Amino acid sequence: MSDTADQKTTGTESMVTLTKSAVDEIQRLRSLEKDEPQYLRLGVVAGGCSGMSYSMAFDTEKSDVDREYEFFGLKVLVDMKALMYLAGTTLDYKTGLMGGGFNFENPKAKRSCGCGSSFTC
Repeated sequence: MSDTADQKTTGTESMVTLTKSAVDEIQRLRSLEKDEPQYLRLGVVAGGCSGMSYSMAFDTEKSDVDREYEFFGLKVLVDMKALMYLAGTTLDYKTGLMGGGFNFENPKAKRSCGCGSSFTC
């Protein structure tokens, strides 16, 4: 079975993908929140050493400009403006002795910083 086989979207095709390991870590972090939020919001913000940075936050509300995805039971929101930069992106989570964490694999990124949290399109 694929690491992303359980994905569902409200549209006809998936624009972002989350691996099972990313969902597992997000669900763990979400369980630590006071009121387990209903959604994970992915986005981009201006800044970082390469010009734009990825953003992840828990959210309780969905707006009219959001696309909703579901991966292994986790509901994910991405607004239409952020989709211009995140289309085709895969979010993964890795652990390791020398560190680990969330990793965005973005085919639209022409350049990324060393830490992988910012990029240029």
